[in-house]
Amino acid sequence: MQSLNSILAEHPSLLLIDASSQTIHLGWLQQGQPAQWSCLEQEAGTGLYTLLEKNGLSPNEAGAFAYCEGPGSILGIRTVAAALRTWTSLTPRPVYRYRSLDLLVHTEGRPGATIISDARRRSWHAVTTDGEGTPEPLQRIPEGELPPGELLMPAGFRTWTELPSPPPETVPYDPARISDDLADTALFSVCNDPDAFQPEHSR
Repeated sequence: MQSLNSILAEHPSLLLIDASSQTIHLGWLQQGQPAQWSCLEQEAGTGLYTLLEKNGLSPNEAGAFAYCEGPGSILGIRTVAAALRTWTSLTPRPVYRYRSLDLLVHTEGRPGATIISDARRRSWHAVTTDGEGTPEPLQRIPEGELPPGELLMPAGFRTWTELPSPPPETVPYDPARISDDLADTALFSVCNDPDAFQPEHSR
């Protein structure tokens, strides 16, 4: 796992795209330079290119790419992944991925709390932190089987499964934190074939 700062030490620039929520976030990141972030609430297929044009950016300028693989909007994430596969096939560059719930563990995670996002089919993606705030592996959990304790859910993420009772606390989802207080946090891993997250754990 790598942090943003360790990636920028290897590559002159990083184009980061997060389409896991209803808002597309785009970051242009360079070592020693102020981060440029913009966002747009629009369908990813058009919103991504609108943001690039708005900021005068071209994928050709990026030394590397990063994206959120989910959990979140499958359509949005796969749209971004397809663009990354195209750009890197034309000019090979490394791609890094991170997970939305891992980001929230570091921005909003609380000891003993569980962060959830909709996994459809009446189930939830969930990451639970122990009493010291250390996260357990991400799981896919059927509705009605979420662990006891505080539940948190990212703002702007769509839900189809009926919310548990009492409903989770909605917390901000802000990828710009990656270039701020999380710049040295190991969130990223190398990705050779960008795609949407698929659950690896279930119960």
